[in-house]
Amino acid sequence: MTQQNIYSSIIEPEKRNSYFHLLLEEESSLFDTLRQCTSLEDVKQHLQEHVAVCEERMLSDEFRTIDKASLVRDCARQIRSMLTERAEAASGFSLAETLYDLSQHPNSEGFSPAFFAELLYLFRGLENRFVVEDKADFRMDENLAGREASLHRSKQLDQLADETDVFLKRYRHGLEPGVVKLRDERRKQILDALQGTDKNWYDWAWQTRNVVKDPQKLDRLVSLSDEERANVEKALRLNLPFGVTPFYLSLMGGEPGQDRSLRYQVFPPARYIETMEEHRDDLEYSMDFMGEHDTSPENLITRRYVGVLILKPYNTCPQICVYCQRNWEIDSAMAPNAMALPEELDTAIDWIAEHSAIHEVLVTGGDPMIMGDGRIRNILERLAAIDSIERIRLGTRIPVTMPMRITSKLADMLGEIRDPGRLALDVVTHVQHPYEINPDMVLAVDRLRTRGIMVYNQMVYTFFNSRRFEASCLRRLLKRVGIDPYYTFNAKGKAETDDYRVPIARLLQEQKEEARLLPGLARTDEAVFNVPLLGKNYLRASQYHDWIGLDPDGARIFEFHPWERNIAKQDTYVYRDMPILDYLERLRAIGENPDDYNTIWYYF
Repeated sequence: MTQQNIYSSIIEPEKRNSYFHLLLEEESSLFDTLRQCTSLEDVKQHLQEHVAVCEERMLSDEFRTIDKASLVRDCARQIRSMLTERAEAASGFSLAETLYDLSQHPNSEGFSPAFFAELLYLFRGLENRFVVEDKADFRMDENLAGREASLHRSKQLDQLADETDVFLKRYRHGLEPGVVKLRDERRKQILDALQGTDKNWYDWAWQTRNVVKDPQKLDRLVSLSDEERANVEKALRLNLPFGVTPFYLSLMGGEPGQDRSLRYQVFPPARYIETMEEHRDDLEYSMDFMGEHDTSPENLITRRYVGVLILKPYNTCPQICVYCQRNWEIDSAMAPNAMALPEELDTAIDWIAEHSAIHEVLVTGGDPMIMGDGRIRNILERLAAIDSIERIRLGTRIPVTMPMRITSKLADMLGEIRDPGRLALDVVTHVQHPYEINPDMVLAVDRLRTRGIMVYNQMVYTFFNSRRFEASCLRRLLKRVGIDPYYTFNAKGKAETDDYRVPIARLLQEQKEEARLLPGLARTDEAVFNVPLLGKNYLRASQYHDWIGLDPDGARIFEFHPWERNIAKQDTYVYRDMPILDYLERLRAIGENPDDYNTIWYYF
C-alpha cells in the first residue's frame, strides 16, 4: 500500500473530524518517517531535524518576508519546548509519543477536533504553509521619497483606519443620542414599576434599597429570556449571590445582542449554577482560585507583593458580577452583616502600620464605595496617617452600577484626603463594555477627576467582550470619559465560569493587533494573567510563560513563571487554557466570521 493510501484509507465515513484528516494528509511525509522509528528518542531526533530543516529553508529563501520568518521561528520554538523532558513532566503530555502513536495507529478516538486543529496549525506555521488572505501590502515604494512618500504612507494609514472602523462601528455605546434616549425611557419604566420619582433615581440610598434580588420583580423591570429567568430562579433557590441595581437594569435593552455583555455580568449561566451547586459545601476553598486563604496574614488582608496589599473592610456589593474573583465569600447583594467588625478592622490597620514595607493599600471587597461617607473617611484617614503609605487605591464598580453614589460631597472628601507630594488617592474601577458607558458615569468620573482623583480601569477579558476590536472600542471611550486603561485581565480559569473564559491567544492577538492601532494613551493597559497565590503575570512578556503541552480536548497547557523568578526561588504554575477551536465555534454561533480571527493560532 502506498503512503497516500495508508492515510486516505482510514478516513471515517461520517468525516466527523476534518482536522484529524487534514493533519494526516498534510503531514503524511512526516508521519511516514515517524512510522519507521524504533524509539521515542528516535522520534524526538527526527522531529528536531524536521524543525531545523524548516528553519534553514526559511532563512535561505531570498524571497522570505519577516512575518513568515518570525512565524516559522515561533512555531519551531514551541515544538522544541514541548519536546523537552521538563515540559513532558510538567504537562503530562508528550508531543513525540502522540505523533508516533498517530503514525502507527491513525485514530482520533480520545482526542477532540480542537486537539488536531492545534497540531495542524502548528505544523502549517512551521512549514510556512499558513497564509493570511487579503493582507494589505504596506511596504513603501522605493521609488518614492520626501512629501510624495509621506502622502503615500498617509493614504495607506487611512486605508488601515477604514478597515478598523468597519469593526469599531459595530459596537453601540451609551453616549450615542439614540441610546441615551432609549435609557431615559427605560428609567421611566423602571421608576413606574418601583413607584419611584426622578429624585429617587438619583438618590444612591434609594438605589441601594431597591437592588433587585427577586425574580418576579426582575421580570417586571427587564425583558428576560426563558433561560435567564430559569437560571436566576435556580440561583436564588440555592442562595447563590445575586443582585442588580435599578440603574444597571436601565442600561439593558436596545438592538438584540448589544447588551449581551451586560446581561452576562449579572445573569448567571446554567454551568455556573451547576458548578456552584456541586461545591456548595466547600465553596470557600474550591472556588478560591487566587488562594486568598494562603495569602492572608491577617483577617481582611491579602498580600502577594512586597510593597502593596489589599484591605477588605466591606464584604458585599450592590450588584454581583457572576465571574467575581470572590464569589465564594459574598453571601448576597447588600448582605446585612458585610461590614467588618471594628476590632477586626483595627487589627488589620495596626498590622499595616507595623509593616513599613507596605507603601500602597488597595481598599476593596466587596465594594467599599457603598459604605457611608463617614466610614469611608474613617478608614482612609487612618490609612493616610501611616507614614509608610504613599498611595491608597479604592477598588469599586460603583461608577458603572450606581454612579449617583459619587456625590459632590463624597468627591470633596476624597479630594481632601489626598496630599499631593505625600499621598496619592486613586480610584480603580471596572468598566467591561462600551455599552456600559453613559452620561451619568461621565459626570461621576468628572467629579473625581476635578478633585485630583485619578481613575483607572481594570477590564476582564471574557467571551462577551472579545470580538474583534470590541475592547479597543471600549478603551477609546474610556479615555474620552476620563478613565485610564490600566489592566486587561485574562478571565480566571475557574470551573464555575467556563462560559466566560477566552483562550490566552485571543487576548494576545487583541493586544498585538487591535490595541496596537489605537493612539498610545488609549492603549496603555497591560494584559495580565493572575497566577494563584502569586499574582500578576504579564502576558505580552513571553519570557514569563511557556506553552508546554496539549490536553486531549485541545487546551494548551502553559507553565507560568512567578514575578519573583530572577529575585527568589518560587514554584511555577501549570494552567490548562480554553481550546481555541471551541472559542471560534462559539463566535460562529453568535454570527462572527472565524476567518477574521485566523491568526489566533500563532499567539503563544
